[in-house]
Amino acid sequence: MNSHEEKGLVARGYWLAKGVTRHHARSFYFASYLLFGQRRKAAFALYAFCRRLDDMVDGDGENVVPIDLSVRLAKARQMVAEVYLPMPELASRELGSPAERLMTAEAQSPWDAGEFAALKHTVRHYRIPEQPFQDLISGMEMDLTKSRYHTWEELDLYCYRVAGVVGLMLTPVLGCSDAEAARPAADLGRAMQLTNILRDVREDLERGRVYLPSEELAAFGLSEEDLQRGKVDERWRAFMRFQVDRARAYYARAAAGVHYLTGFGSQRMVRLMGAIYGDILRDIEARDYDVFSGRAHTTTRRKLALATAAFVRPGSVLPVPRGEVRVPLLPTGTGG
Repeated sequence: MNSHEEKGLVARGYWLAKGVTRHHARSFYFASYLLFGQRRKAAFALYAFCRRLDDMVDGDGENVVPIDLSVRLAKARQMVAEVYLPMPELASRELGSPAERLMTAEAQSPWDAGEFAALKHTVRHYRIPEQPFQDLISGMEMDLTKSRYHTWEELDLYCYRVAGVVGLMLTPVLGCSDAEAARPAADLGRAMQLTNILRDVREDLERGRVYLPSEELAAFGLSEEDLQRGKVDERWRAFMRFQVDRARAYYARAAAGVHYLTGFGSQRMVRLMGAIYGDILRDIEARDYDVFSGRAHTTTRRKLALATAAFVRPGSVLPVPRGEVRVPLLPTGTGG
């Protein structure tokens, strides 16, 4: 492939990635309007990669996990390793040399050649390390073996792998190489994933999954059978208040790291993204914590109001906390 053809493939890949993002991630796509040029295209390329992995796990139909999923994920690991062949200094230290890890893996690839070319271009342009990509695949592998979580520590690892690492991928794109930014970037991903879990309790039950830690449910006198009944009582409200407080603590810790981002529009974009997702928690509260009869969401009108605030008074959107933020602990001592 000559350079002209390669540029055309990359351009096509960015165009496809934009379409994937617009279709599957309306809130992220909305917030991305605060990014410009290559940064915005790179954000789309990263999202498309993550989405294709997620599609792998979801399978070809509702509640259907592909029988060759482990093979497909092994292929994904191989393809990521190939990206880092010319950049061994950015490769995962845990996994060793990319060249040594390459293997023959016959499996269906979920990526269009253009999408993957755009991902390669993004990784090389912004010098994104490999480890977050491999950790994301590890998170997808957890869905192969786990449909229940006993402790918060187990769920926290899952949240980090499937969402926290996405923040680590995006950090170089948003204009930051400071190692101090890693924790708040991962915390924003954790907050958003926990928000998803609290919003999607009913949908996850229908898929045969319970992400809420059984140890924490029991601490509030709840069981999986209570979730199946979908009854909103004082036990459930107390449990959900605790989880909402935890998620907000992670949003607050993320807000404390926004100042590390130097890319034009990056701070406003992250504030808006966090505020839009954080607003789902407000809607959960407005529904009296009933996540069984309807799906909490952030309305378009509310998104526009948050976007206006991000422009006019950015400090009011995902505000920086005063002092150290501690993640709430259960009375038993279990917590984040």
